[in-house]
Amino acid sequence: SASSTGNSRPAFSSAASAFSVAASRRAGPGAQPMPGGEGSGVPSTAPPVADQAFVRSILESDATEVQLGQLAQQKSQSEDVKQFGQKMIENRKRLDDQLAPLAKQLDVSEPKGPNKKTKQEIAKLQALSGPQFDQEYIRVVEKAHEKDVKNFKSAAQSAQDPNVQRAAQLDAPVIEQHLQAIQQIAQAHNVQTESKK
Repeated sequence: SASSTGNSRPAFSSAASAFSVAASRRAGPGAQPMPGGEGSGVPSTAPPVADQAFVRSILESDATEVQLGQLAQQKSQSEDVKQFGQKMIENRKRLDDQLAPLAKQLDVSEPKGPNKKTKQEIAKLQALSGPQFDQEYIRVVEKAHEKDVKNFKSAAQSAQDPNVQRAAQLDAPVIEQHLQAIQQIAQAHNVQTESKK
């Protein structure tokens, strides 16, 4: 319905503003990950595996969301889907930039691109257009965001590296807002996602 479609816009602006708040907080004093590490009395051992896995999974997710967002620009005929795709390109690239120092600190190399399963999903989306594209895009993106929210919340509670924990705590609400925005779009397009079945 038209009213549902309109609902998605505030979610974008709030997500964008929350993101910039998180970014500005992290840019302040104490944001630099390196100095705190050595003088904190923590022995210089190998980085925690769980923290590495979290950062790697988010970098992979960022790369995927950027590709999916670019596809949405090309394939969708719906303004709300295109807008969301553009926000994902901007916000996920920003998140990547914020995570880069942490990835370096934890010795996590940048992913070469989406994993095999995601590549198959992208190939499927490339073959679709119009409403069929929108439905599949919404399903794929919502599922990915549900996974990201879980990962962020888990890292916010249990990350061993304080910088990883702080990053997860700052960005978890932003990823949740992205999830809420795509859920609103799903409602507007009458898309039955897995969480609603």
